[in-house]
Amino acid sequence: MLAAIYKKTDNWWIGFVEEIPRVNTQGKTIEEARKNLKEALELIIQSNRELAEKEIETKKSIKEELTITI
Repeated sequence: MLAAIYKKTDNWWIGFVEEIPRVNTQGKTIEEARKNLKEALELIIQSNRELAEKEIETKKSIKEELTITI
């Protein structure tokens, strides 16, 4: 599970994912900020996976599942 942090400014709700740098967004309402934050996280994960796949294809690399408990 990841933590979403939301902060109300004058006209916007700002949101970011506590555990993952660069995943942030804004929305006019908290509902819009929530929707946008989920989309931003999905895009970052998808992009990182695509970059990793290219690395695996071109290098002597392996991919394995990683499970952590915090």
